[in-house]
Amino acid sequence: MHIQKVFKAKSLPAFCSSFISKSITTSTTISAPLKLSLALVCALSIIACKPTKDVTDNAAENNSKIKEHSQSQVLTPERVQTIEALAGVPMQQLVSFDPQEIKQGGDTGISITSSESYSKPSSNITASRKGSFFIGNAFFRQPWVIAPASTDSRDGLGALFNVAACQSCHVKDGRGHAPMNADDDADSLLIRLAMPATTDGQRQQLKDSLIEKVAHPMYGGQLQDRGIQGVPAEARIAVQWTDKPISFADGHIETLRAPTFNLTNPGYGAFDEELMVSPRVALPMIGLGLLEQIPDADIKKQAASNHKNSNDIKGKFNWVMDPKTGKVGLGRFGWKAGQTKLIAQNQSAFNEDMGLTSNIRPHESCMPTQTACVNAITGADEQGNGKPAVEVNDEVAKFVEFYTRNLAVPHRRNADDKLVLAGKKRFYDMGCQSCHTPRYQLPKTADDHLEQHGQVIYPYTDLLLHDMGDDLADRTIAGKLPPKNLQVEFLANSYEWRTPALWGIGLAQTVDPQATFLHDGRARTLMEAVLWHGGEAKKQQQKVLMLDKQGRAELSAFLQSL
Repeated sequence: MHIQKVFKAKSLPAFCSSFISKSITTSTTISAPLKLSLALVCALSIIACKPTKDVTDNAAENNSKIKEHSQSQVLTPERVQTIEALAGVPMQQLVSFDPQEIKQGGDTGISITSSESYSKPSSNITASRKGSFFIGNAFFRQPWVIAPASTDSRDGLGALFNVAACQSCHVKDGRGHAPMNADDDADSLLIRLAMPATTDGQRQQLKDSLIEKVAHPMYGGQLQDRGIQGVPAEARIAVQWTDKPISFADGHIETLRAPTFNLTNPGYGAFDEELMVSPRVALPMIGLGLLEQIPDADIKKQAASNHKNSNDIKGKFNWVMDPKTGKVGLGRFGWKAGQTKLIAQNQSAFNEDMGLTSNIRPHESCMPTQTACVNAITGADEQGNGKPAVEVNDEVAKFVEFYTRNLAVPHRRNADDKLVLAGKKRFYDMGCQSCHTPRYQLPKTADDHLEQHGQVIYPYTDLLLHDMGDDLADRTIAGKLPPKNLQVEFLANSYEWRTPALWGIGLAQTVDPQATFLHDGRARTLMEAVLWHGGEAKKQQQKVLMLDKQGRAELSAFLQSL
């Protein structure tokens, strides 16, 4: 009883210490066998009751090793090292809640959750520079008109074109959508065209990135579905949708929709059966200046680490001709990374989408055989200094470039929510960061891109091309899959797509309720977009299909928080 009371009154280590002390300092007579037994009990008790710090530390270390092992099963060590080097922090910090990630556009970001979420200037822009932003905004939003017109600074639309204003495609600076049905206009979707190379000379030029593609002799490299008076449009774009149910492991069914695009009413003769057709919805305009600031070397090293990846991810960079410099460089803008810089992206869109000339693209977007287009009146103005007469002069081009460089990325919402963090962990555990590189540290460079200098950003893209499988591949106008060795945009084939940035994607349908996802707008929700992943991302898609209702809710919550 006495010993039981002592055990209840104090811990075993305390009791043993007291017992040993008393046995030494008092005259209490205790037999040698009993002393030995009690000493053994005490020794074992002290070991058993040792403070748990070491045990806790060991458990934490084991958990860390388990997590690292889990990541290594999803990504190769080289890919993990590359992501961590670009981010400047370990992978485990990226997976957990990071307060800095709320500002996914760094100090340029904004806290607006409305239809204007994509339309605000960088928050760190100075008052003296805001004027350039708003002038660029005016040229981006306002429609151009047919020449001649009293609005001399904005005339020259066409003769062949898709839309009259940049904003017509990029609704509120957001993403476009596919036509809803066969009668709907394709205002925010266009069709890129390419023909197979038929000569050794063409194949060599494509291999060396000296030409973007082999254009169709009558229709060129982009279908223009509108023309000014007296100039026939090239064709009309129509789409039909077919439901495609897909089942999760728990029996839940998600109904996808597969598009079939048709070109009707050809204005310049029948289309060749081997003509490759590539529908493209407009991409959102936010954060483009930040993406431009990512060093080429950071993109190239990701391609190098992906080529060592044993898990099927084999991204490559596109090597393209820069129309401004006349030299080849790394592509990063557009669905197939076919443009090097924003200035080239903007002026190519002016030319091909709106029929406007500029110093970078000084020729009308007419094929030589389209005589009505070639002979149409233009709005070109002389610039002097030996420069060609153009419709978008250098001053206007500069304002539009500044505007597109400084459209701010909205901050994340609910980034520390438990459901969102659970979804973030699933995103990483499934290996989605293999292509959607989360974080970059931008350098300060010798230019006037002041707002972008030195920012830490979270765009979730590697800016590389990836084979996304047959379902997402472009097809010929006859509906056939082209061979993978046929290049349609510099080094990119019909199966390859640049990883889109995910920042701001949760607000896409807040900005425009009609916005859709993926290159041809087939996905109406983010989950649909995920489920269309194939090719290099097939394993990730299969992991998503194993998610139960809670898992789907978590993943969706994370994507919506971006």
